[in-house]
Amino acid sequence: MAAKNKIPEPVTIVWFRRDLRLSDHLPLTAAIKNHKETGAAILPLYVLDNHSPNITNYGSASLWWLHHSLDCLSKSLEKKGAKLLLRSGPAVDVIRELIGELNVENIYFHHSVLPGEGDLETELAEICEEKKIECKRFKGELLFTPKDIKTGGNTPYKVFTPFWRACLEQSQPTKPIPAPKTIPAPKQLPKSETLASWQLLPTNPDWAVEFNELWQPGDEHAKKTVDKFIKGPIGSYKKMRDYPAIQGTSKISPFLAFGNISIRELWHKVDGHEGADFYQRELGWREFCYHLIFHWPEIIKEPFQEKFKNFTWEENEEFLKAWQQGNTGYPIIDAAMRQLWQTGWMHNRLRMVVGSFLVKNLRLHWHHGADWFWDTLLDADLANNTGGWQWVAGTGADAAPYFRIFNPVTQSEKFDKDGDFIREFVPELNNMPKKYIHNPSSAPKEVLKNAGVTLGKTYPKAIVDLKTSRQIALDAYTNLQNSE
Repeated sequence: MAAKNKIPEPVTIVWFRRDLRLSDHLPLTAAIKNHKETGAAILPLYVLDNHSPNITNYGSASLWWLHHSLDCLSKSLEKKGAKLLLRSGPAVDVIRELIGELNVENIYFHHSVLPGEGDLETELAEICEEKKIECKRFKGELLFTPKDIKTGGNTPYKVFTPFWRACLEQSQPTKPIPAPKTIPAPKQLPKSETLASWQLLPTNPDWAVEFNELWQPGDEHAKKTVDKFIKGPIGSYKKMRDYPAIQGTSKISPFLAFGNISIRELWHKVDGHEGADFYQRELGWREFCYHLIFHWPEIIKEPFQEKFKNFTWEENEEFLKAWQQGNTGYPIIDAAMRQLWQTGWMHNRLRMVVGSFLVKNLRLHWHHGADWFWDTLLDADLANNTGGWQWVAGTGADAAPYFRIFNPVTQSEKFDKDGDFIREFVPELNNMPKKYIHNPSSAPKEVLKNAGVTLGKTYPKAIVDLKTSRQIALDAYTNLQNSE
């Protein structure tokens, strides 16, 4: 649009990113304050930018959450008197176009520490400086700023415990800010794309049917989920969070990944409750993953530990497919992978177990697991996904050593003793006695027959032998050590 046809009313663009909420939204709060001082109206903007690989190019499950989060945000804004502007394309190009269409005086947004986004923000700031537009970035993605957390030698931390200790020595997160009562919108709005036109939801087939029954994205439901956690599992979180058959965790991760609730508000909501310290420590692992990816962005693709660049991984499409589909013959693995596919979420204990099985028993590269999780998890988060997979693979900073191999049978016996979780997601094993449900391959023929289980037909045979595959993995690691 030519400059002479600009909409003359002064506006502040509030660029929403992974902060799809109204409460504790610092750019929005600043825009409202600015309106009171200058009269500039507020234009909320969301850009669907698929030109930033691994950052905003979401997986299929995440797109489902994004659609519903944007729908909730749009409705919440309308209740406050504003409209959400939707545009698609490279974010800098979209905002540059809006600068040409509108009398933009300010652009406010939350700063991101993820790789590549700093360059994007810098480019945008340069454009604003040239156009004499105020460009403000606000901290809000994390509790603590990665560049501020350093060792005594002024280097980034590589081990979680001293990192978290250093975080807790910082000034504690400030109190969250309530959502505004009203948002003054421009009298004339630029043309917006529609959420429906983006086609974020799955069709033909709609594999997310169960998502609709299990999840309700958005800031209102994020707060309800946290309140439910505080009234229930938080007191026994440290002890019960490892048992997948019970509701022992918060299930707040998808809300946090899309900023339906701020990390700061979550921190303060749980703070002071029994069990909060241990839960907050788990939030610290999220901080640590962001800390690592900020200081070593190459770990998205490369092992943090240099020696693993020479590690020999297997390539086996049959094994990978069996793992993805939950057909490995190890019930706890299969139940976890089917839970992921059906619900868009996986219990944290089981994320470690299935990860260990993939990279150590099957000897497949952790990239395969990270890519699958990225596409199927509702809470897919670049830092957490990268950090989690490098940890379980033994290739990351402060990782579980490669020779630590989770045994899926003993993990199942310990954390799903009666097989309740297995029966929920692997119904073909419903009639197996609990003595054998963790490892049907070890059951006598008569037991299998009475349970209606035929290995290789009604339920898969184990695709690898645990003892043999474990030894092969250890030998491969020994060879790597000897080659240094």
